[in-house]
Amino acid sequence: MKFTKMHGIGNDYIYVNLFEEKIDAPERLAVRISDRHFGVGGDGLVLITPSTKADAGMRMFNADGSEAEMCGNAIRCVGKYLYEHGIVDRKNITVETLAGIKRLNLEVNDGKVSAVTVDMGEPILQSDLIPVGGVSRIIKGETIAVNDHTYQFTAVSMGNPHCVIFVPEITDEMVLSDGPVIEKDPLFPRRTNVEFVKVNGPDSLTMRVWERGSGETLACGTGACASVVAAILNNLTDRRVTVKLLGGELRIEWDEASNHVFMTGPAVAVFEGRWLL
Repeated sequence: MKFTKMHGIGNDYIYVNLFEEKIDAPERLAVRISDRHFGVGGDGLVLITPSTKADAGMRMFNADGSEAEMCGNAIRCVGKYLYEHGIVDRKNITVETLAGIKRLNLEVNDGKVSAVTVDMGEPILQSDLIPVGGVSRIIKGETIAVNDHTYQFTAVSMGNPHCVIFVPEITDEMVLSDGPVIEKDPLFPRRTNVEFVKVNGPDSLTMRVWERGSGETLACGTGACASVVAAILNNLTDRRVTVKLLGGELRIEWDEASNHVFMTGPAVAVFEGRWLL
């Protein structure tokens, strides 16, 4: 089976082209191929598939084999792959995901895609649609107790659930100890991604993320979008924000007129190979 290793600011996945390959058990393959000691190594597996509704489809599996609805960093890499492998020949393309069809605008230099802007759609704020347990409501500044800490969080879905927590400083204990507990808190029936966010100013955030099914990753595109939406809801930033992550930076805009969130960032191909196991 041929594969391509790609990353979006350090959020790395193994990509398989199902226009050419066939996979019977993607959940099991995701666990094996994502292993950083006995496999290729990555945050998960992404399948690039034919689609009857868009130029192509994308299925994304976390390192634990669970399937996620959407990944902002991965979809930029899918756009790069589709263009550079001749599956599409346009700079404006569509990709079908479990979170709906996403529109991508490719920045191309000398035939190579250097950056991608993704229309991530409208953020979902109603708790029963995120989902978060309890009565249907918009969750902004509600409290959650974990270990010996109590946090205020804002809940946002960008096609997948996010629990955004603003803190004065981000620590390893928050991300690595409290993050996995919050991920599996009964309040979140489908589990949740957890973002710890420091506000640097009206146009800048710093974020670390504990991703549902993968653990801490160097970046999370949907998490960056959710964090900016949460910051705006809490009157902490303007509508155009640079989000600084461990792997690099993303530019996020929540457009007031359309209510859509736009994410811009790089997509990088690392190597191609053949899976033999």
